[in-house]
Order: sequence, then C-alpha cells, then structure tokens
Amino acid sequence: MEPSVGEQPREERAPVPPHAPLTNYYGEDAERERYVAELFNKTAKHYNTVEKLFGNGGLLYRRLALRRAGLRPGMKVLDVAMGTAAVGRGAARIVGPTGLVVGVDPSQGMLGEAAKVFKGPRVRGYGQALPIRSDFFDFVTMGIALRHVSDLRAAFREYLRVLKPGGRVWILEGHVPRSALGQRVTRFVWAKLIPGMTLVATGSREAKELMDYYWDTVDKAVPPETIVSVLGEVGFADARAQVVVPGAFVEYTGRKPT
Repeated sequence: MEPSVGEQPREERAPVPPHAPLTNYYGEDAERERYVAELFNKTAKHYNTVEKLFGNGGLLYRRLALRRAGLRPGMKVLDVAMGTAAVGRGAARIVGPTGLVVGVDPSQGMLGEAAKVFKGPRVRGYGQALPIRSDFFDFVTMGIALRHVSDLRAAFREYLRVLKPGGRVWILEGHVPRSALGQRVTRFVWAKLIPGMTLVATGSREAKELMDYYWDTVDKAVPPETIVSVLGEVGFADARAQVVVPGAFVEYTGRKPT
C-alpha cells in the first residue's frame, strides 16, 4: 500500500530481540515462539503454585506498583501476556466497576487459568501484533513477560498504538545486579534454589524447565539501557527504568505524548 500524501514511509529496521538465542531449549531461533507457547501451555496449571512459593507477595506488589504508576478508578487497561492474571487482578481492583481491564496472552492454557480468577475480557494474541483497536487504553501493562516477545521494537510500537494520547506503559521485568557478588547471589537463587523448589512443590519437570528457562532469559536479556532506548525510539516520552528490588525486579515506564 502506498503511503498517503504527506506521510513518510516507515524505515524498516532489524528486530531487537529481548535476549540472546537460547538454542539449548529450542534449537533454531525461529522455533522460539512455538517453544515458549507450548511450554506455557504445558505448565499453566502449575504457575500459581510457583506464585505461592513466594507467599503470593507478587500479587500485592503488582497492585501497589500500579497505583504508584498512576492507575486510577475508571481507567482502561490492556494487560499484555496476562498469564494467570497476577497483574490483571490487581488492575481490576484499582479501576473498579467503572473501569476496564482486558487481558491478552498467546497461551490458551494461561488464558484458561486466568479465567478462574479474572472475569474480564481475555483475548489470544501476541504483544508484537495486538488484536486491539488504536488509541483506546489509558494503561498498557506487562508483568514478567517482556523477554518472550520476538521483537522489542515491534511490541513497543503496538503498545504506543493502542494507548490514548497521554496513556502510560508499565512493564515489570527480572533484574540481575551489576556487581559480581549480586550476580552470584541472584544466580544461586534463580538458577538453583527456585527451580529446585518448583520441582519439589509441583512434581513436574516441565514446571522446573519453565523456571530454568525463566532464569536463562533474564541472564541473557538485553540491558535496561537498550529497553529504555527502544521505548524512546518508537515514540514514548519520559521512558525510564527503575530497579525496585535488586536481584529481582526492574520497572520500565513511559508515556504516549499528547
């Protein structure tokens, strides 16, 4: 399709993957998307057990973080890669009956688990190609899933597209400290302790594989500076990263210009 008068054709640029290829899990990098979808489908029934290992503290943290980010009653929220609705549940409590929370996830298994605790609309789809109308939401959220999109640039363009002018993006992701000691402690907890606890609690080697894969995607992820840079590149204003729990979580935020 030819661009309209006054419109400049978009420069096609190489994808920005969220982490280096992990071919010991899925062979060729082209197989990654299918591998991730199948892994989450197979382990969806165990995902809440993993949350319970942390005393479900992540549910409370997500709700408090959303309030701090500016989520208020009556707002419309798109929760991308909603999983078992850890973010969606918190968002729904904040926006209340006058607001709206819509969940998107590529895994049918995860959407099924989310339906047990979240009664809002749920749609199957990918972050880099959202089946959602433009300029509609006040917030786009994503909790511990950015590493699973195929292209950061494509995903962030989609987040910008579906937001209203002035709308905000809030992304929670894993964090690895830069200090040698911090890296050793984080690696022990996430690469050894948590996968082992998951295997004991669930009896599922596939659930343990999920947590092994979780750590490897965090360990091989692009640095926060890259993520902030791509947010700014696609058009988000005030793009920033904030480490909220060293060795565990970092938040990324940005605003769609008005």
